[in-house]
Amino acid sequence: MKTIEASLEQKLNTLKGNEYFDELPDDILGNIPERMCLREYQRGDVLFWEGDPCDGLYIVETGSAKIFRLSPHGRQYIVRILQEGDTFAEVPAFDGSTNPVNVEALENCSMWVIDDKFLRGLIGSYPQFAQKVLRNFGKMLRGMVHKVSEMAFYQVTHRLARLIAEMSEEKSVPHWTQEQLAARLGTVREVVARSLKELERSGAIKIEDRRIQIVDKEIFSQWSQPSN
Repeated sequence: MKTIEASLEQKLNTLKGNEYFDELPDDILGNIPERMCLREYQRGDVLFWEGDPCDGLYIVETGSAKIFRLSPHGRQYIVRILQEGDTFAEVPAFDGSTNPVNVEALENCSMWVIDDKFLRGLIGSYPQFAQKVLRNFGKMLRGMVHKVSEMAFYQVTHRLARLIAEMSEEKSVPHWTQEQLAARLGTVREVVARSLKELERSGAIKIEDRRIQIVDKEIFSQWSQPSN
């Protein structure tokens, strides 16, 4: 990891395009750039581990990374794939505790980091910023409830179909291996392999050159519904 130079204009443009800062007036916004820096990471670099002290709120400038957890037996569960413009490490940045997840660069990337202690000070000084943080945390909580519900009510093949649909909509998402798909679904590669074959036998998808294509939308949509 290394810190790279960034102009005031770059910093302000980043803040104005971010969901936490886009509605702040200039008098608040103008205080933030001196408390942010731009870091460069190489593919495979771990930005931080679960339990590490938090050093700030992160915003992806370029590249991609993954947020993941590890089971006691070392099995990996991918919580989220981060892409350009995404914000992460909100929870420790705003509650002052340690990082609850691990983050690893999937390719060479650059990340903005805004000092967490400074941000917590902004919450106390500016109710407008505090309200913005609360709204975004509410959105995050709703998303987490949705994920938990899917794991409770959908079998792996149905969850895999829904994940494939999401991947088809996000053209910039990198091609995932079966191991990565399994980690994202909270299962193992062998189960994902069987589920892919099941979807393929049904005529919903076809796999060519290790890439998944939806070939029958009607059949595929049936797989994305809850199982009985």
